[in-house]
Amino acid sequence: MRLAGYAALFDRADADRDTIRPGAFERTLAERDAALPLYWQHRPRRRIGWVESAMEDARGLRVIARLDDPTGRAATLLARREVDGLSFGYRARQYRHTPSGRVLEDIDMLEVSLVTHPLQHAARVHLLV
Repeated sequence: MRLAGYAALFDRADADRDTIRPGAFERTLAERDAALPLYWQHRPRRRIGWVESAMEDARGLRVIARLDDPTGRAATLLARREVDGLSFGYRARQYRHTPSGRVLEDIDMLEVSLVTHPLQHAARVHLLV
């Protein structure tokens, strides 16, 4: 099973008051020489697949990923739309503080996760194949 969606949206504050600027993923995507893991709920011991493609577009960070087990629990919950949130693990390399929170300008992305409750509410899977 493959999925596509947005793991991050630009210029929208998340529940932790972080706002990601366009271009924040540019460096890490260019430097990445291996596929990003797709985790279940940010748990490294629960890798459920691999990110085949990650790219910035005008809206945010769009990802396409493949689940390892198309009949497993994650795939079942995703197919029933019981879980459809996307998120990513990262380290902020460059950011600035503002009265409304941090503005992230350069991010080291470490992984993408299928999650129940993404910090950016609209970061969701939008297509299953």
